[in-house]
This record gives sequence, C-alpha cells and structure tokens, in this order.
Amino acid sequence: MAKLKLTSAFCRNVECSPYKRKEVYRCTENTGFGIEVRANSKTYWLYYTTPDGRAAQIKIGGHSDVSFDQAKRVARELRSKIVLGGDPAAEKATRKAVITFKELARMHVEHAEGHLRSHACVEMTHRRYLVPKFGKLRIDQVTTQSIESYLAELRQRLAPASVDRLRLVMHRSYRLAQGWNLPGAERNPVSAVARPRYDNKRTCLLTPAEVERLVSACGKSVNPLLKPIVQLLLATAARKSELLNARWEHVDVNRGEWLIPLTKNSHARRVPLSKAALAVIEDLPRSSEWLLANPATGKPFDNFKRAWKTACVAAGLPDLHIHDLRHAGIGAMINNGVSLHIAGKVAGHLRPESTARYAFISDRSLAAAVEAGADNLMLGGGGGR
Repeated sequence: MAKLKLTSAFCRNVECSPYKRKEVYRCTENTGFGIEVRANSKTYWLYYTTPDGRAAQIKIGGHSDVSFDQAKRVARELRSKIVLGGDPAAEKATRKAVITFKELARMHVEHAEGHLRSHACVEMTHRRYLVPKFGKLRIDQVTTQSIESYLAELRQRLAPASVDRLRLVMHRSYRLAQGWNLPGAERNPVSAVARPRYDNKRTCLLTPAEVERLVSACGKSVNPLLKPIVQLLLATAARKSELLNARWEHVDVNRGEWLIPLTKNSHARRVPLSKAALAVIEDLPRSSEWLLANPATGKPFDNFKRAWKTACVAAGLPDLHIHDLRHAGIGAMINNGVSLHIAGKVAGHLRPESTARYAFISDRSLAAAVEAGADNLMLGGGGGR
C-alpha cells in the first residue's frame, strides 16, 4: 500500500504492476480515501477504523462508474459519519440483510396457511394488491405516506371495507416481522396509517312478499339446488359456507337438529331445524355425502353467483347479497319476539354485540310499539277520557 495525494489524473492513469494481484493507494489529503487497482479494474474505497477498533473498508464505486470528485465527496460524507460514531460498512451489511416486502409476503402467507382457516384471503391480498405495489422494496423502505397514498387510490374502485382489509393484512405482515426479529422491521409503517371511518353494516329485513318472490325466482333457476339453498339459509340463519359444507351425517331428522362441526369461530354448534327446514331437507336428493352436492361434480358448490344474481334481478331485489339471508333470518327471529341471546345461540355468535347488529326493527314492529304505548297511556281516539 502506498500513500500519496490522490488526483483525478493519477487515478485515471495508474495501472497495476504485472507482478502484483492488486495495488492500493491511500490519499494523504482525505483521510481513508483510496483506490484499489487491479489488472482489469479500479475501485474507490474508504478505509477506516470502527468505533470498537477494528479495521474496515467500504466500497464507494468503480472508477468507470463514478468520477474522482464524486468519489471524494462520498468519502468525506462517510468519514463524517464515522467521526460521529457510525460504521458505514456494518450499516451496509445490515441493509443487505433486510428482506424485500415480497419475501415478507411469502412468509406471511406460509404462516397463515398453518394458522388461519381463511388463509386464501391473505394470499389473494398479497398477490393482487400489496406485492405488485411494494414487493420490490425492502421492508424498511416502505413508508406510511406511500401506504396511505396507495390505499386512497384503491378507494376509488374498491369498497371501504375491502381497502381496510388490505391495511389489516399489511399491518399483520409487519407485526409478524417484528415478532420474528427480522432486520428492518423495527418500525411498522402501517401503525401510523389513519383508519378511515366507514359503515359497512347492511340492514336486511325481507318481507313475506319479497321472500315469496325470491324463492319463486330461485325455483326457476338453471341451478336446481338454488331454491333449497336459499330456503335453508333463511330458515337456519347459517353462513353460506356452513350450509354448502353440510353433510347428511350431521343432520338428525328425528331430533330436528343439524350439527355444524366447524364454524367460523372454530366452535361446533347445533342448529335446530324448523318444520319448514326439515321439509326442504326431506325433498333433497341423496346423491352424495354432501347435503347440497353439485350434481355435476358430487362436491359442494364453490360458486353460484350467476344463478343467484339472475334470481335476485327476477325477484326485484338486484342489490341483495347471499349473506343478507343470514341477516334476514336473524332479524326475523328477533322481530318476532325471540331474545338476542337465543337468536345469537342459533346464529353461533360468541358475543351479544355480534347479534345486536342484526337486530333490525321492522316498520311493523315499530308501529306495534307505538300502538302499545298509546294504549298504555290510554290515548283513545276522538275526545279522550
């Protein structure tokens, strides 16, 4: 190693001796700044001593990639950090150890597959939305501002609840990274993202006439099981997935009971079957182990959106969702005097607040309430008492 005042001309003209593998020249004017010369390359470096006394070096750039003045300026900036107690080489190594968001997304999906029943939603969220936007960035490069900007863009075409679900999935990714002590995950940029206020609660009380139209339209569907599916969803207030995955072995016709072995909240529950529900079940064909098997495959239906949409339009209910049938079933029980506690037991709710959001009061119930109040106050018509 030789020491001398490095200049642009020297660095441009210097060559490595044919008898040596490399030669290093250190600048006497800029402490630590140097150039390493090999037969086929020249590289600018900064040589320094770490705060704990170790010799270290960090690459600035190739002679053909950066100018002498640029390399000298970078060397001075790095030297300033070292004087203040920093270690540029260690910091660079740490940055290289930080994974990309795409890699974190893969780890999150693998974790979800082992811990969540709904892991497909996590996979879809990363694949369709988060990875295309943030996948190439290191996890410490993702900022709160960039997340908020992207979510605001998505709100132009997605429902507020859907956008907030993306936020929750991304937040969970960083929480997992912190739990795994991954480099670069010391800060969770999603934590500071403002959660928008929105109301995604749907109120759905179907009148007897609306139910009659809907069931009639479903009976004319090309899907022969659409009608019994709708009838049973209304009669049991079950979730669609619970009904479509029901097996004959779980239905006890004699006791009028349906066992759901695995529900959304991971608790098994027994659903009483009304006479109307039992009548529908007794008319079902027993072509498979599944209560409502797809005639074409013998397996549960995975999609009947087109048949459902067609029936809703024909019934004059174009905005009705399949999950609204669960709302309607629970609401019908409550509006006919069933307590929130009992209705919640039928629906499989663990908390009374979950049932309360389905307790929609019908106009008929409200009218009956004011009539009862007037009678109690002895407010007779025409002249009083």
